[in-house]
Amino acid sequence: MKKSLLLFWLTLPVLGGVYHLTAGEFHMQMDQIGWHLRAGRNAVQKTEWHRASREFQKALELVPDDQDQLRRDIRLQLAQAQIHSAGLPDANEDLKKLLTEVTADDVQPVDSALQARVRETLAESQYYLAWLMRLEGVAREEWLPELESARQNYRLLAEQAQAVGDARGQQQQQENLEASIRLEQMAIDDLQGLPIPKPCQSCCSKCRSRRPGQKPAQKPKDGRGASAGPPADGSGS
Repeated sequence: MKKSLLLFWLTLPVLGGVYHLTAGEFHMQMDQIGWHLRAGRNAVQKTEWHRASREFQKALELVPDDQDQLRRDIRLQLAQAQIHSAGLPDANEDLKKLLTEVTADDVQPVDSALQARVRETLAESQYYLAWLMRLEGVAREEWLPELESARQNYRLLAEQAQAVGDARGQQQQQENLEASIRLEQMAIDDLQGLPIPKPCQSCCSKCRSRRPGQKPAQKPKDGRGASAGPPADGSGS
């Protein structure tokens, strides 16, 4: 008995070392991720979008390979920050991939709330990207698919809100749907007479550089007479 007890005490340092190298290291890693996430969310509250993007990117780089749910949640937060920090095209591309992932049949358990958040953010990015592409002089056959996809996403979100009795959410998504329809129907002169949405203001040169050889439209006027309805995020101009 004494011999067994002695062996137990002798193995404690070894067990402690194993814990430090495995579970201990994992907890330290998660603490670092949490720190960057808190910093990123604090930056979002202050509308410091570039800093928020950096913090979310740092958090994403630390996520273990087997933490898919956490990775997807951070990717969504990163995309939301990128939309407002000259990263609209990049956010749009990753959100498309992310929506495919979270709506896949093998995603268990299905997180309907995350799906809705990803779909709404994707629709927002598509709406703004279509707006920006029109101002940049991109051909209709290039910007229309983005806007059509935004309409489909907003329509589905409105139907889902109605199904669960969320009248406020349904109204908001219906307004976003109507805004996307107006954006397609609007003449380019009327569009140029509107203030450029904030996500587009910081992204014009980046979007132009992503499409070499594309001639930009003339610089938009700073008029506020025309009415295009609420922007896709419902925040007003």
